[in-house]
Amino acid sequence: MKSSRSKLLHEVAGQSMLSYALGAATAVEPENLVVVVGHQREQVTAHLQDIAPHVITAVQEEQKGTGHAVQCGLADLGELSGEVVVTYGDVPMLTGDTLNELLRTHRQRGDHCTVLTAELSDPTGYGRVVMDGDQVDRIVEQKDATDEEKAIREINSGIYVFNAGTLHHGLANLSDDNAQGELYLTDVIRIIRDRGELVGVHRTNDLWQTEGVNDRVQLAQMNAEMNRRILDRWMRAGVTILDPASTWIQNGVDLATDVTLLPGVSLEGATSVSEGATIGPDSTLSDVEVGRNATVIRTHAILAVIGEDASVGPFAYLRPGTEIGTKGKVGTFVETKNTKIGAGAKVPHLCYAGDAIIDSGVNIGAGTIFANYDGVTKSPTHIGKDAFVGSNSVLVGPVDIGAGGFVAAGSTVTQDVPPGALAVARGRQRNIEGWINRKRPGSSWDSSALQSDGAVHPAVQKKREELRRLSEQPGSEQ
Repeated sequence: MKSSRSKLLHEVAGQSMLSYALGAATAVEPENLVVVVGHQREQVTAHLQDIAPHVITAVQEEQKGTGHAVQCGLADLGELSGEVVVTYGDVPMLTGDTLNELLRTHRQRGDHCTVLTAELSDPTGYGRVVMDGDQVDRIVEQKDATDEEKAIREINSGIYVFNAGTLHHGLANLSDDNAQGELYLTDVIRIIRDRGELVGVHRTNDLWQTEGVNDRVQLAQMNAEMNRRILDRWMRAGVTILDPASTWIQNGVDLATDVTLLPGVSLEGATSVSEGATIGPDSTLSDVEVGRNATVIRTHAILAVIGEDASVGPFAYLRPGTEIGTKGKVGTFVETKNTKIGAGAKVPHLCYAGDAIIDSGVNIGAGTIFANYDGVTKSPTHIGKDAFVGSNSVLVGPVDIGAGGFVAAGSTVTQDVPPGALAVARGRQRNIEGWINRKRPGSSWDSSALQSDGAVHPAVQKKREELRRLSEQPGSEQ
């Protein structure tokens, strides 16, 4: 893999390759589940502690072949009876159903060993399974095969079930007398056949279940095939995926019927999307819960909750701890973190809301900043029900704005605002007449100013007159 990370920890559809191998092996309900570790084993054992602390690990100090690896895996188990299943950590498409079918075939036929095989149109590079009637005669590696053997299309997956006694005998008689000086598990097949014991096959029609991953090209191919199958499953379950070629869904995602995914969507982790919601285009959700009929457009969200009928984006960033209530809105170029947005509350555009509690019906004006960090501690800001925060305001936490309170545009609020009060926290405007003519004479600004008649625009004047009339009505306040 040319990586500082163990190959087994590289991911397919959001899960490590090793986790898939463990899932398939666990499905056969083994008395002992052993993972043989060697190269970069510290990483692998740490990962196992996180995902499967019950498994046994066996160390292969020197990588001396597959037969040696199996010897290491069995070393501490003592005398075994029954069957031993051998599989690999880098075959992520292998399923527990296939391993159980392999076991059933082995038991029904009464063979001493059964090999999982597949037929490939191009078997180049794989070990060929040479049959003698319905029995395996031998397995020949590509480099050792004759032209006639290279024409065989049935390949060895390297996945087996052995009778325990047969395997112990085969391993005890392995030899490293070969070009690599290694102990090959495939040689056990020859030893079994030399004893006159039976070796059968179980063929799978799903070639991907026998495919391993040895480099990043194969990893990309595996991810693409896994994603294709995940998308097919969801589309057949009632999800609309407009462009499967640009849509990625990981295994842990849960989708309801009538969800619509637009181009450029990536759903990761334990994300769940409820009925009727629309995600995309160009959105990435990781461990996010999306409510019924919500819309999420051009958004990056992590560990967030988006409520029913809520609207998010475009170009929104929801960081962990964000919760948006029913019909809530987080709009364009808004970033939220550890913020609860109540039902119907709106944070429409150009805003940072961190460590905030925004109650229902609140409107946050454009350019507002929740100043939650003083360089040492994080502090919350609470905005009460139906309050209004004017554009370009700074709310310096910890601060509380009461229900129905107003913050005038351009204010820097450092003190609590009582319910129903108007907070104005800004310097009084001062106009310096003729400044452009003195400081920038002859400029385009000066030319435009000289040509202007100084009249207020009719739209502004009209609004001022409306506000003046309202202020003159009984009970109103300027």
